[in-house]
Amino acid sequence: MKSFTQNYHFILQEKVQWGDMDAFGHVNNTVYFRYFERVRFAMFEEYGLLEEVNTTGIGPVLASTQCRFKMPLEYPDTIYLGTSISGLEHDRFLMHYGIFSEQLNTVAALGEGFIIYYNYQQKIKSWMPDKHYQKLVSLSEQKGG
Repeated sequence: MKSFTQNYHFILQEKVQWGDMDAFGHVNNTVYFRYFERVRFAMFEEYGLLEEVNTTGIGPVLASTQCRFKMPLEYPDTIYLGTSISGLEHDRFLMHYGIFSEQLNTVAALGEGFIIYYNYQQKIKSWMPDKHYQKLVSLSEQKGG
């Protein structure tokens, strides 16, 4: 677990829900993307990256995502969702995701999400506000990633 947390800038603890399971007795593969979404938005909220969307219309949006499934998750389990960033530019960055299973004591999935900044009012790609960029620079210099 320690090596897992050292790889990520932000960690969120979650419980696997019974409803996350599918007919094959494990967490459905689509749910992993919801786990990634939870940790992504928790980090966005923690670092204030959604604050200006209502006033300026500019904010982050997921352009693409992928997942490498390592181990099947099952109920009951406590999982740790990790995320870190790399490739920071003024209009984009890459988020790295990890899911660690307490029950299995190993990484269950790894993923990535390509994030761009978008003007939701004008429906065009945008540069991120400078304060967002500075927060992400600060975050990328912390442990993890």
